[in-house]
Amino acid sequence: MSRSQLASYTLLILSAVAYLALGYATPRTEFTQLLLLYTFTFAAYVYVQNNKIKTWHGITAAIIFRLLFLLATPALSDDYFRFVWDGRLLLAGINPYLQLPDYYLSAAAPQIAGITDTLYRQLNSQNYYSVYPPVLQGVFWLSVKISPDSILGSLVVMRTIIILAEVGSILLLLRLLRKIALSEKHLFLYALNPLVIIELTGNLHFEALMIFFLLLVLYQLFYHRLIVSGITMGLAIGTKLIPLMFLPFVLRKLGLIGFITFISATCLTILAVFYPLFSLEVIQHIYQSIELYFQRFEFNASVYYLLRWLGFRFTGYNQIAVLGPALSVITFGLLVILASVKKLGSIRRLSGYMAAALTIYLFLATTVHPWYICTVLALTAMSQFRYAVVWSGLIILTYSTYRTSAYHEDLVLVTLEYTLVTLWLLAELYLYRQRHHLQNLKSQD
Repeated sequence: MSRSQLASYTLLILSAVAYLALGYATPRTEFTQLLLLYTFTFAAYVYVQNNKIKTWHGITAAIIFRLLFLLATPALSDDYFRFVWDGRLLLAGINPYLQLPDYYLSAAAPQIAGITDTLYRQLNSQNYYSVYPPVLQGVFWLSVKISPDSILGSLVVMRTIIILAEVGSILLLLRLLRKIALSEKHLFLYALNPLVIIELTGNLHFEALMIFFLLLVLYQLFYHRLIVSGITMGLAIGTKLIPLMFLPFVLRKLGLIGFITFISATCLTILAVFYPLFSLEVIQHIYQSIELYFQRFEFNASVYYLLRWLGFRFTGYNQIAVLGPALSVITFGLLVILASVKKLGSIRRLSGYMAAALTIYLFLATTVHPWYICTVLALTAMSQFRYAVVWSGLIILTYSTYRTSAYHEDLVLVTLEYTLVTLWLLAELYLYRQRHHLQNLKSQD
């Protein structure tokens, strides 16, 4: 064993210790501790990524890192209280989309096991209707069904599902890399990335399930299995709505005739998973929550924060009610333009355009939480672009917001994050164009 390999395996072992500390002994108010531990795991990740270790050794380490969080309560996110809340409503036979949480504390509401004032006070979403799509609601129901009285028990069930999805994503990514003739070590860009491990498995964010379905879509499209890939896309949309933005690019990949088969399977799947819980009233409630998201929520934004600053300068108040929807329209327009390129012939090219679309969306969004980057990491692992890796290293700075209960966002750190990511991305785009230009010259010779 060479020195570099020995160092890699040593760093993996030390990373396991750091993950235990992150999972069980690092509340988000302890930003300095979080930053130091994360910096170590990220530095170890970069070192291992750039040195040779056996593929299955790396996969084993990636799975072990995730298993270390199995019994942990999410330290950096409190979204899981709403997961349990919705699951307990479903277990009682109640549609979680119909009422605001405070309704169930009123005298008019039925008594529901586990729906208590204590749980209500822990919700970070008391003022809006549930926005979690039906596939996730099924996960919430199952977790409460298996462990109706224990929040930790329900979390273990959810985390088990996330870990299984992550193992599936790792194996699918490995197969895709082989199919598109890229080095297997690209796998570790996602599998061993600390942000992916901490945010998806550690903090119970179900982008993990969506990423699994998206990679399965790409894998099935490689074999031109249009119905199976369409069903899988429907499940991805039933998990998170984000994959809707990728449909124009699938159209460019398949052409109109193939896309009709694909989208038919997708729509039927969406109908099947959404139908049991949906009504006109539910649609109105979800629309209100989405509208609230775009018009009131702001966190770790880039272009929006610049426009917000200009709005304050010229009008004297926050223009998010206008800027949020306007940026959404601009994003839609840019994605339509991006999808208007020549036919996307390969899965590698399709995944690259999907990553580009999601990157545009995030740069124009009013809210960019750290776990949003994980999907970009999975998609860019099938390319030579590494800006998402840089972003995953810097976005941990956003947790400085939670150092106190006042939740004060440090805009200097946000500026540093986006400046470095943007410069790295521009450099990579320049080098990509240069390589492409040289390849064209060689082909002409």
